[in-house]
Amino acid sequence: MMGYGPEDKNAVLELTYNYGVSEYDKGNGYAQIAIGTDDVYKTAEAIKLSGGKITREPGPLPGINTKITACVDPDGWKSVKCPPKMHHCMYARKPSYGI
Repeated sequence: MMGYGPEDKNAVLELTYNYGVSEYDKGNGYAQIAIGTDDVYKTAEAIKLSGGKITREPGPLPGINTKITACVDPDGWKSVKCPPKMHHCMYARKPSYGI
C-alpha cells in the first residue's frame, strides 16, 4: 500500500498481483485516480512520447486555474495528473509504505 499516513485519515492505494488471473472486469466502481506531478505539461509530453493517450490536454481547470492533464492507459484505466497540493491528489514522489 502507498499513502501519506494512517489510512483512516489519508488516501491509500493498494496494488496487488493475482496469480492465475488473466483478465479483470472493471465494473462500475472505478472512475479514475489522481496522481500528483510537479509539471502537468512535462508529464503529458512524457506520456505521449511513451505511446500513451492523453484524454485532456494539460492546462488550467475553468474557474480555479489549477492545471491538470488526464490520460488512459493501454488497458483503459483512467488517471488524472495534478499538482501535489491539490485536494485528494496522491503524490507518488514521497510515498510511505505499509503492509
